[in-house]
Amino acid sequence: MGTVDSLVTDRDEYLAIRSRGAATFDLEARLPAQVFRTPRPDALFCEFDVVLTPEFWPALCAMARWHGDEQVELLVLEPEADEFYLPEYRLYPAVSLSVESSVDDYWAVIGHEPNGEALGSIAISADVIAVTGPSGAWGCWGERNPEVAVFQGFPSEAARAEWSAEFGPFLDVSGALDSYLPLTFAGRSVPAEYAATLTSNYGGGKR
Repeated sequence: MGTVDSLVTDRDEYLAIRSRGAATFDLEARLPAQVFRTPRPDALFCEFDVVLTPEFWPALCAMARWHGDEQVELLVLEPEADEFYLPEYRLYPAVSLSVESSVDDYWAVIGHEPNGEALGSIAISADVIAVTGPSGAWGCWGERNPEVAVFQGFPSEAARAEWSAEFGPFLDVSGALDSYLPLTFAGRSVPAEYAATLTSNYGGGKR
């Protein structure tokens, strides 16, 4: 299940996870740009830190199971492997975890403190993350700055509403611009250009 062994130490395995992530996401993009390779009009947002808590694991598993994925793969894009995780901890910032794993298993992996250093754990150190499964049919992209994560890949509007009600709160792009994002900008005001770009890229869904 989920143990620290689920943290990737093999470069080939890391590159395989990264390659699958790159099929779902533009790994070089950052919000408010479009990060999904195949955008869909069903985006939902939540606060970034929520994704990196044990309680959120069932939400990710639900998305994976909709599309027949037996694994959830989490890739840290910032800090970069070669600049931080490898020289400091001899680990690659990627996780492949079975959907049968528990919330404790998830936390054992993302909360693992290499060399006893809390700052080395994914839960604390990750600044940009990309989460999906082997199908590539769903995804979660999160950024510590501006402190949001965005999801897409719901099989139906009903599934989206049920998932949001069970695991939320989640907001559509307009709600995120009103509630989450102002706190991350000077003067608690989202720049007009940023808001327009985010709305253009993620404004297809309904709250």
